[in-house]
Parts: sequence; C-alpha cells; structure tokens
Amino acid sequence: MEHTTVLLVLAALFGLFMAWGIGANDVANAMATSVGSRALKLRTAIIIAAVFEFSGAFLAGGEVTSTIRKGMMDTSLLVDTPEVLVYGMLASLLAAGSWLLIATRYGLPVSTTHSIVGAIVGFAAVVIGVDAVKWGKVGSIAMSWVVSPLIAGALSYILFRSVQFLILNTREPFRNARRYVPFYIFLTGFIISLVTLMKGLKHIGLQFTMTECYLIAFIIGLLAAGLGTILIHRIKPAKEITSGYQFENVELIFGILMVFTACAMAFAHGSNDVANAVGPVAAIVSVVNSGGIVNQQSILPPWVLLLGACGIVAGLMMYGYKVIATVGSNITELTPSRGFCGELAASTTVVLASSTGIPVSTTHTLVGAILGVGFARGISALNIRMISSIFMSWIITLPAGAILAVIIYYLISAILS
Repeated sequence: MEHTTVLLVLAALFGLFMAWGIGANDVANAMATSVGSRALKLRTAIIIAAVFEFSGAFLAGGEVTSTIRKGMMDTSLLVDTPEVLVYGMLASLLAAGSWLLIATRYGLPVSTTHSIVGAIVGFAAVVIGVDAVKWGKVGSIAMSWVVSPLIAGALSYILFRSVQFLILNTREPFRNARRYVPFYIFLTGFIISLVTLMKGLKHIGLQFTMTECYLIAFIIGLLAAGLGTILIHRIKPAKEITSGYQFENVELIFGILMVFTACAMAFAHGSNDVANAVGPVAAIVSVVNSGGIVNQQSILPPWVLLLGACGIVAGLMMYGYKVIATVGSNITELTPSRGFCGELAASTTVVLASSTGIPVSTTHTLVGAILGVGFARGISALNIRMISSIFMSWIITLPAGAILAVIIYYLISAILS
C-alpha cells in the first residue's frame, strides 16, 4: 500500500481525537453522579476517572474492540480495495470525534457508541453498498441501546428500593447504614472484578478457571468491604442537621460508597467505550502492516489500547466538566444514596455487556439508571424537559455520524489518491 507511514500517523491522530471526545463527553457521564450528588469534588472525580478509565481500557477493552473492528461490516468485500477500508475507518474516526466535540460544546450527553457505529454504517452503506453492512449485528447493537437503559433502570430501581427498606425508612437509618453499606461495597467489588476476570483479560495473556475467577472476585469484594468498613466507622454523625435534610448523616456513609462505585463505573466505562476509538485504528493498523491484506481477524496491538486510554483521560481532564453539569444536576436531584444506586446499576450493566462483546451506550445506560432512581421517588422527581433534550440529541447522533463520515471519506480519498 502507498502512504504507509502517513496512514499509520493519521490513524493514531484520529484515534486519539476520537478517544479525547469520549473522555470529554462520555466519561463525564460516568463521573456525573458522584459530582452531582456532592459525594466527590470535581478534581477528585477526575483523578479517580483517570486511573480507573485507563485500567479498564487497557486491561479489559479487548473484547468489545473486536466487535467494533470487524462486526459492523463485511470486510471480505474489500479484499481487492484495502485502501477503501482504511480511508473509511479514518473518516469514521474523524466524523465521530467531530460530532462529539460539537455535542460536548453544548453540554449534551450523546452516545459515543452511536457516533462511531453510525459513522461506520453510513460509510459502508453509501461507499461500498447496503449489502456490506452486517444488519444483523447492527440490529443486535441497536437493540442493546434500548435494552441496556431498561435493565440499568430496573436494577437501580430495585437497589434504591432495597436502600429505602433496609436503611432510609427505618427507625435508626445511620446505624443501619453502617451495618448494610459494607455489603453494597462487597457487591460492587465482587461484580466488577468477576466479569473482568472472566472475560476481559484474555488479550494480555491472563486466563483463569471459573473457580479461580469466583475466588479472586470474592477476595477483592471482601477487601473492598473491609476498607469501606474502616472508613465508615471513622464517620461521626453530626449532632445537628444543618441542611434540613433528615438523612444528612446517612448520606455521609453513602459518600464513602460512592467512591467505590465511581471507581467501578470508570473501570466499566473504560473497558466498553475504548473500543469506539481503537477498534477502527486496529483495523487500519492490521491492513497497513500486512501490506493491504484485509482480514476478518486481526491482532490488537497493546499500543493501540494505550493510545485510546490516554486520549480518554486527556478529554476528561480538559473538557469533561460541561457534560458533568448536565447529567449530575439536571435530570433529577441526586444524593449519594441515589447516585450509588444509579452508578452500581449502570456499571454492572456496562461490564456485563462488554463481556459479551456487545458495545452498549454508557450514556443510555447511566441515564436509564438515573431515571430508575428518580422513578422510585415518583415521576415528579424527574426533569422531563431535560430528559426530552437528551433523547433528541440521541436521535440526531446516528445520522450526524453517518453524513459526516461519507463527506470526510470522499475528502480523504481525493487527497490521498
């Protein structure tokens, strides 16, 4: 192939730009509940996100990457024209990244998964032909965009009901919070580590038996619960409630729990959404390095995951505060107990989805989870106008990604050909 070095440099730059957009828009969603409920300060949330997003992307990002890389379209149709695949993936990255930048500028939480899938499908349908798109795979992903917020919403509803039953609606909520919150911390550590161990670590050469996975996850859950218990018992209840909110003391304990669920959500997000940036990069690297051979299967180089992980962290640090404000404060009023239920439900749904290789939208999942928590308090607790704006931005995302990708493809092919 011609322009080998140029194509690799462009792939790295566009992949980094897309990852930056994910960090600015989607990671902000992951951290918004922690900041909106005032469990974490913005600076602390960004540090947690940086560490755990990076870990999730690098350690557990390989499974979903394969779906984004080869699952959207039939690449066998491009065996004789590998440059079309390369230009198309470059166009998809630049198109999706540009749309994310526009959306983040206006504080709109859009789906990065929508953006990249819309871009790839748009390019494939227009440039190669409608038959090139694997509509069955696209359909299952589209179904997951509906199913994942419903699952997350149902989980967060059940979790918040359990918190109300065990803690908030009892005679001694502070004492019961001390008793039961370590169990919720154990649950967080156990679920996230179990799914990561079972599905996420193959590409770095770590494979465990089912028994080993459960045992290690159980130990990690116990360690998290033990650390949480130590921190919780250091909390002294305020003698006087200053805010007028009767559960102020209880929320102090849930503030500790929010640190654990923020870590879980960041890890879950990194493992799922890094694929949106590095999947197309991996496809380009595979074709260019093989001298133009288009494979359905291709090795994912570690540096590509590293690139995505770094881009995500940079985007969050530089521009993430805009979407944090929208999701954290404007859908429903969040407290640490409500934010915890939303985050644990969303992170569980995302990690389960990424372990099956289906790229779900973290945005859809988290918004669904927050809606579930709000719904548990009654429909009046929800900001319907804000929810309508978010839904509208979701609808626009798919065609925006597709149209931009087609335009950029023809520009790139004109310049490089």
